[in-house]
Amino acid sequence: MTATISTQTPPEIVYPEDDGNPMSENTKQFQLIMRIQGGIDALFKDNPHVFVAGDLLWYPVEGNDKTRQAPDIMVVFGRPKGDRGSYKQWLEDNIAPQVVFEIISPGNRMKAMFKLFNFYQKYGVEEYYVYDPVDNELMGWLRTDGELNYIESIEGWVSPQLQVRFETVSGELEIYQPDGQKFLSYVELSRQKELTQQQIELTQQQMELERQEKELAQQKADRLAQKLRELNINPDEL
Repeated sequence: MTATISTQTPPEIVYPEDDGNPMSENTKQFQLIMRIQGGIDALFKDNPHVFVAGDLLWYPVEGNDKTRQAPDIMVVFGRPKGDRGSYKQWLEDNIAPQVVFEIISPGNRMKAMFKLFNFYQKYGVEEYYVYDPVDNELMGWLRTDGELNYIESIEGWVSPQLQVRFETVSGELEIYQPDGQKFLSYVELSRQKELTQQQIELTQQQMELERQEKELAQQKADRLAQKLRELNINPDEL
């Protein structure tokens, strides 16, 4: 009698798309995340191979659903734009996010921040930035010689990957594009758009006023020329 050996298919690994943690703990943190993520996304809007995400779970190791992190903002060069439920690195040509931002909230503890640093150090992040909105303090690390090393002079620092400049002298974090334009919030962008529209309308009004003035001047010149002709004077010979 031949024994039959049963084979069991290992259960499929599920990679959750939600870690149960909130995206932010207060409005300031949320606004900063949105402004930075939106600003970087807009900066690379014409490059189809730059993926920017906020609060997206990143799984660096295939087969491991426990090793994961959801950076406040992450930037991946070399991967296409598009919607994702999570960032599974083995499905993304094994490209790790190169730039990561974390915004400190009251719920962040030093142990948690140290754990984040170790994760990004281990899994290949090249630039890591941490901002504390309460103390208006920006910290950064740059990967050199295989290690994330602390950036001593962060004020005015230009990101090697993003080519954006960081300033905190105004009392809050300001980020500037390579052309000098500042990252703006949705409200600031809306106000800027309104101002631009007002400037366009004022310019159009000024052009219309100049057109009317020219038309009136031409009408006046035509009436004068007509009177001169009535007096047998050729205005073209004057």
